[in-house]
Amino acid sequence: MTIKLYCFGESGNAYKAALTLELSGLDWEPVFVDFFHGESRSPEFRELNPMGEVPVMIDGDVTLSQSGVIQDYVSSKSGKLGGRSANERREILRWQFWDNHKMSSVAGPTRFLMNFIPEDKRPVEVIAFNQGRLNAAYKVLEGELSKRDWLVGDTITLADISCCGYLFYPEPFGFDRTEWPAIDAWLTRISDTPGWKHPYDLMPGSPADRA
Repeated sequence: MTIKLYCFGESGNAYKAALTLELSGLDWEPVFVDFFHGESRSPEFRELNPMGEVPVMIDGDVTLSQSGVIQDYVSSKSGKLGGRSANERREILRWQFWDNHKMSSVAGPTRFLMNFIPEDKRPVEVIAFNQGRLNAAYKVLEGELSKRDWLVGDTITLADISCCGYLFYPEPFGFDRTEWPAIDAWLTRISDTPGWKHPYDLMPGSPADRA
């Protein structure tokens, strides 16, 4: 049975789930959610996910939301990307929680405010504050990746996929990979991983689709 992932191209959180599915080798397909026209807030979608958010994964009678939960499910089902020991699994969780609190939760809204609302409505002070928080997060990531190739263990795991969720997007939000050499090399290692795809190639609903 094919796993369905409700998603759209611009969502970094959906990308975490989609890339995990793609690298897991499981059979899956994306289902486009028209976020910019309010589909995720519609009564029909909230029947699927009362939180009104993407991604949502359906695998038979299993329905899950929240990217980290979906990643954990996919890893458990495929036996891939979840680390090689109980200690590595805990380290993966540590990085997923950190990313959700310190990086993706700031990068997503900042990118939205800078790129997807009219310029005259952009809250400049909020954006600047968020970019300061993001800079602190990049310093943490840069420090770790200057000591190792991957965040956990000696190969790509859910930790890497979580933390890179927003960093491949072309829209500016306060990240320039050329300013962070260890992060830049890590992103190259991720994109060199067999099966890797850019978010706009992996999920429907990219800006090019609306052009």
